[in-house]
Amino acid sequence: MTPFLRYLVSPKNLIGCALALVGLVLHLFGLLGPFPVWVLVVVALYAAGALVGPHRRATVAKDTFDPQEIKRSLDHSYQMTHGRLPVEAQSRVARIRAEILELLPHAAEFPAGSQDLYVLRRMAVDYLPTTIDAYLALPADYASRRVVQDGKTPLQVMDEQLELLEARMGEIAEAVHRRDSDRLLANGIFLEERFGRGGGLALPPDQSGNR
Repeated sequence: MTPFLRYLVSPKNLIGCALALVGLVLHLFGLLGPFPVWVLVVVALYAAGALVGPHRRATVAKDTFDPQEIKRSLDHSYQMTHGRLPVEAQSRVARIRAEILELLPHAAEFPAGSQDLYVLRRMAVDYLPTTIDAYLALPADYASRRVVQDGKTPLQVMDEQLELLEARMGEIAEAVHRRDSDRLLANGIFLEERFGRGGGLALPPDQSGNR
C-alpha cells in the first residue's frame, strides 16, 4: 500500500473528514457565515482532526523467520515429552525436531514467500507444541483410555496428529533434498561439458616453454 493510500485510511484522515463534514452540515444550516468564512472553518476543522488523530502503529511481522526462536521452541517441545509420552510418540517428536533442525541451514534457499518455509516455522512454534500441550493437559488415565472421537482415545488422536506433522515435514525435506540433488547434477553436467567426460581436468598448456 502506498503512503497516500495508507493516509486515506488512517485515523488522522478519518477524524479530519468527520469534523469537516460537521462543518459542512453547520454551513448548510447557515451557522458559519458567508463565503469564504465557512470554507476556512471547514478546512480548520479538518486540520484539527488530522492533528489530534492518533498515528497508526507500525505492525510487526509475526512470522519473521528466526532460527534461534525455532530452536528454542523445538527444545522446549522435546523436553516436555520426557517421561510424559509413550516411547513411540516421543520418538516421533524427536524425528520431527531433527528434521526441522536439519533444514534450518537451508532457510535462505527457499524462494521468497515460500509456503514450505512458513509451514516449517509454524510447525516448530505452533503446530507441534500445541499438539503436545493439548495432550499433556489431560489426566494420564483419561488420555490413554477414554474414547473421545471415532472410537479413539486422546493418545491415538495425538499419534495421528503427530503422524501428519511428520509426514508434512518429510515432504518439505524431500523437496529441499531434491533441489540440492538437482543442483549437484547440474554442476556435474557443467563439469562434463567444461572438461570432457572421463578426461580429467584439462589444464591449460604451459606457456613458459617448460616440458
